Amino acid sequence: MGYWEKELLNTSRGTFEIFIKGEGKPLCMTHHYSVFNQTGDYFAETFTKTNKVFLVNLREAGHSEKAVEPYQLSMLESIFDLEAIREKLGFVKWGFAGHSTGGMLGIIYGIYFSNSLDFNVIVGAAAREYMTFSKDCIYNPEHPKFNRMQELIEILKRPDLLTEKRNKLKAERTKLSLFEPDKYDELFSQSIRKEISAIRLNFFSRELQVYDVSKKLGFIVTPTLIMCGRYDVQCPVIYSIEMNDKIPNSKLVIFGKSNHYPFLEESERFVDEYKLFIKEQP
Repeated sequence: MGYWEKELLNTSRGTFEIFIKGEGKPLCMTHHYSVFNQTGDYFAETFTKTNKVFLVNLREAGHSEKAVEPYQLSMLESIFDLEAIREKLGFVKWGFAGHSTGGMLGIIYGIYFSNSLDFNVIVGAAAREYMTFSKDCIYNPEHPKFNRMQELIEILKRPDLLTEKRNKLKAERTKLSLFEPDKYDELFSQSIRKEISAIRLNFFSRELQVYDVSKKLGFIVTPTLIMCGRYDVQCPVIYSIEMNDKIPNSKLVIFGKSNHYPFLEESERFVDEYKLFIKEQP
């Protein structure tokens, strides 16, 4: 698939590491606690044939700016950083697409800065804390695979893990969120590597406990495409349905043979739905 172009961008809020690939209208992408590199990202790669994608390492990820204060790792502060990046790149507007916690950032972006977005794509996400009241969520203690998921998350935070062991555990963790786990090797066959920022994940785990912007979804006025696997165990589909009900200019697509990765599990339909959404925009 080819490497992404790396750039260190000096903005009004510090220096941020971004990776660029593709042609077309600008599209911003990030994830709340992933650490990207020049091998890219499976979700971001999906959009490189239709857009020029700017994949952002947030504060404390990769070679991006460090956090001087803990609050700088919050979702809202992360959006302020993305706005500084947009302004430095010289875009009046750009699109945003986010998967999982990246989608949660997209929700915050739409609430506070719809005027900066041409469109918004939210995949497998939620507008409020999704664990406590959903037994279908793998992060709910009543889910049968809750304990193993927690073990994997904690082990993968360790910096001393050997690469082979880390890769094996990452694969096991991902399989827990696939509709057909046996297809893991087929779906994740590219040489794409990314890591987890432990400091960002730890902050997110605390912020998530009080996360609920569901009453503000009406402030999102940018065209919004919401996509989710019917069997998503991380952010169950009920939360995508809720967002679609409350965001005025939104469209919901549910993938019947997908878990948390519809852009891989039903890749052709995913791309078709995205292209149709873009075509429908003025």
